[in-house]
Amino acid sequence: MNGQPNTRLSDLFGLAGWSKGELARLVNRQAAAMGHPQLATDTSRVRRWIDMGEIPRDPVPRVLAVLFTERLGRVVTIEDLGLVRHGRVGKQRADGSVEHPDGVPWAPERTAAVLTEFTGMDLMLNRRGLVGAGAALAAGSALTSAMHDWLHTDPTLKADAPRTDDPLHADPAGFDRYEAAPIGSQEIEELERSVEVFRAWDASRGGGLQRKAVVGQLNEVGGMLSYRHPDHLQRRLWGVAANLAVLAGWMSHDVGLEPTAQKYFVIAAHAAREGGDRPRAGEALSRAARQMVHLGKPDDALDLMKLAKSGSGEQTLPRTQAMLHTIEAWAQASMGKGQAMRRTLGRAEDLFVSDKGDVPPPSWMQMFDEADLHGMQALAYRTLAEHEPSAAQLAQRHAKEAIALRLKGRDRSTIFDYISLASACFIADDPEQADRYARLALVSMGSNSSHRTWDRLREMYRLTAQYSGYPKIEDLREEIKHALPKAAARPGGGKWVQA
Repeated sequence: MNGQPNTRLSDLFGLAGWSKGELARLVNRQAAAMGHPQLATDTSRVRRWIDMGEIPRDPVPRVLAVLFTERLGRVVTIEDLGLVRHGRVGKQRADGSVEHPDGVPWAPERTAAVLTEFTGMDLMLNRRGLVGAGAALAAGSALTSAMHDWLHTDPTLKADAPRTDDPLHADPAGFDRYEAAPIGSQEIEELERSVEVFRAWDASRGGGLQRKAVVGQLNEVGGMLSYRHPDHLQRRLWGVAANLAVLAGWMSHDVGLEPTAQKYFVIAAHAAREGGDRPRAGEALSRAARQMVHLGKPDDALDLMKLAKSGSGEQTLPRTQAMLHTIEAWAQASMGKGQAMRRTLGRAEDLFVSDKGDVPPPSWMQMFDEADLHGMQALAYRTLAEHEPSAAQLAQRHAKEAIALRLKGRDRSTIFDYISLASACFIADDPEQADRYARLALVSMGSNSSHRTWDRLREMYRLTAQYSGYPKIEDLREEIKHALPKAAARPGGGKWVQA
């Protein structure tokens, strides 16, 4: 007990709407259901947790995490509740804000535990049909201030990871974990192959259908990381965790679970750093930046991109740097900063062509090829065209290049290209061509489960309004309305924006 209020628990308690007595009764009931019938919590104890910062003993933190997760319909971890011993409990500043609202940076020994706990809760929500969009996103500036010094260090597993006398000791910090066992290089190779399968599926069909499988695989990897394997295996296992966490985050973003996605991107950055892979950590944070632009927060995206670029380290390959620059350019385009966007895209092109290919790209960069470079340029110029209509011509050119270069299996990216191209044609006052490419996008959507394609389709629909008197465009508008699911409010309020 530190005598200070637990602001994290207090805030979540207020959101849940329970009385202290009601929470005490729920804790006792849930604990009994989890195999702890001897637990006897009362109102005064709940008051000490909230008002005095007392941290209850196990299993109470786990019980509370389950209760708040079910009540709020989104993942709530022990870390979120401020109930981690010797950790960083959210302290309230004089202006009322809370330090590190996302609970970062974590101590190294917390990463596997947070990973496993968060995925376990996410799977529980999936099983019970609940949604995970009820939390608030941490602003990019808050994330960068919390993670800057942490990311700019170069830890090695030998120095950072918790060691014990037994190299295969299991850390009991995880939640809802299967009985893990030590693994070898063959098992890790199989895990690495599974990442490639999931990545290919996501690129083709969108994140909705395989997200649960990826989260489940990540949960198992968290259990494996509770053991201290030999360094070379441990680093590879952290790499698998980082790749799966990025995929889980991207798939969550793809289906509109935005706070959940952000948490996975942060987990991925932690996992990559634990494995000594700073470029991978930077790429994970760039995903969070792309998410911010999609949600209409380009200033936050630029904060994250500064950290992603500077924190990636000198080992970052030119092609990876090019990819980071395209995301920065998209954020600049969203703010109407045309000159800055053009300079940034020019630097991206220079970096891309300077990559000699003598160093094989990491697996997570193999999806960024020349088609993706053009696709991101098309998106940036199409976004800028909202502020500078003349940019629509360049958007069309790059979108056509992207479509011509797309490899088979990149169905979702092809849909985005068609939508960018059609939108640019509408802005350029060419409804005939716009209609053609819009219909190609609709035909291509098929069974794609990406909510982001629907978001972009909504923005294209907005652009069709000025041509509503054209019979062909009227028909197109009807087809778009039939293709879209019923409109839903975006988490956090506001209109859907183009992504």
